[in-house]
Amino acid sequence: METIVLDIGETLVRDDRRWASWADWLGVPPHTLSALVGAAVAQGRDATDALRVLRPDMDVEEAYRARVAAGRGEHLDESDLYQDVRPALGELRAAGIRVVVAGNGTVRAGELLRGLDLPADLVVTSDEWGARKPDPEFFARLAEVAGAAPEATLYVGDHPAEDLFPAAAAGLRTAHLRRGPYGHWWAEHPDVVETADFRVDALTELVGLVGSAAPGAPDASPGKEDKVVRRGGLRSVR
Repeated sequence: METIVLDIGETLVRDDRRWASWADWLGVPPHTLSALVGAAVAQGRDATDALRVLRPDMDVEEAYRARVAAGRGEHLDESDLYQDVRPALGELRAAGIRVVVAGNGTVRAGELLRGLDLPADLVVTSDEWGARKPDPEFFARLAEVAGAAPEATLYVGDHPAEDLFPAAAAGLRTAHLRRGPYGHWWAEHPDVVETADFRVDALTELVGLVGSAAPGAPDASPGKEDKVVRRGGLRSVR
């Protein structure tokens, strides 16, 4: 394995602050919005549908711009990172692996992430590329910056339909991370189990996968010889 690409939300960054800030903006208790997010995830819907349950006519992008104009836009600091992020990324780079952080996010999110000076070779968001997962164009751009062949590139993420399935369809190796609502809820779904080359509970496990995920090495996950990408019951997860 030459390059490891990591998703952003609920892979590197906790979404606690994001949803708490939306709850504050809408004037509802944080636990109310969290429960609605959980319901959306369990139904295979986009998590932002929870916002529309509270405000049916809500335009999320317009509301985001209103928050920014009111001085209540995005914020990100060290406390928003999962504790295993710096150790894992540092060990991967020390092992000679190219580390890329690429996921859905705003231009501002990209600026904030780069401001944290993560041990990564590249940090980029979907808005900076003009292509959002699971759009194939996002993964085409990813192939351009990976610096390695698809079979030597591992994409790591929590979301089956935004990370796992489109990355596999693009020919990348994949690792599904059991983290965050999507990562936990869908971890044992047959399509996830079948599609993922690896399934991990922490980013620090990635260092141990480097050798086993190398092109030509035996696959550490059994039953992958005839692996296919299926959507099955996860078609509505986006």
